Amino acid sequence: MLPIPAEELNGSGTLGPYWTFYRAVAAEQLNRWLPGQPSVILDLSGGRGRWSGQAARAGHKVIEVLDFRRTAEGQSRLRDADRVRHVRADDLAFLPDASVDAVLAEERALSIELMAESAMNDVARVLRPGGRALVCVDSLVLGMAILAEQGQWQHLRQTGEVMLVPWPDGSITRCFSSGQLRELLVGAGLEVEWMRPRTVLSPSTVDHVLGSDARALNYLVRTELEAHPDDDDTVGIHLVASCRKH
Repeated sequence: MLPIPAEELNGSGTLGPYWTFYRAVAAEQLNRWLPGQPSVILDLSGGRGRWSGQAARAGHKVIEVLDFRRTAEGQSRLRDADRVRHVRADDLAFLPDASVDAVLAEERALSIELMAESAMNDVARVLRPGGRALVCVDSLVLGMAILAEQGQWQHLRQTGEVMLVPWPDGSITRCFSSGQLRELLVGAGLEVEWMRPRTVLSPSTVDHVLGSDARALNYLVRTELEAHPDDDDTVGIHLVASCRKH
């Protein structure tokens, strides 16, 4: 069985409390990760507006790349239009070397970008020395669960190789173990600061707690972020990593 039902993976199913929790965790992770001083941030999260908007409201200048493969949320972009520059591109050739302080690659950006090595090399190129990147990818746990659900048992033994997983909508995602994600980041010349599952609390646990007391959301978020499942890729549908350029 999938760790989360397939229809829930885009947040459109019935696990509303869990996705409320998931988004709150992601927002607080970003809040803690953002630079303390006003900075130039490149957002590669697909043009959905949430991440660039949060960074802009924290006082940063944001360059948001609108991915031609995704539909952007126009309202979010318009709301922060005075603080966010929007660029439609499929690579970073429009940016000079060492031109940004930080890079966001949320929304599974590097799993959707199958040429992830090339993309990370580009990220390292545009980062200034000391600059950081925050990356979210689909986990190997998710990939293996989807393949099992599809009856693709022969592929479950190939865990040492690149795992490309077809989704019901026809798209393909690249799933990573913690070791593969570390190799990707280090291979681009970046130092890994930390790596963890986005969430370790299960949907059933979250639903039970929030069902008993909707005010417990902040408690659950604190509990999640105080856990230290470093490099643990045995739980969670997504892995998150922070890395730095020397």
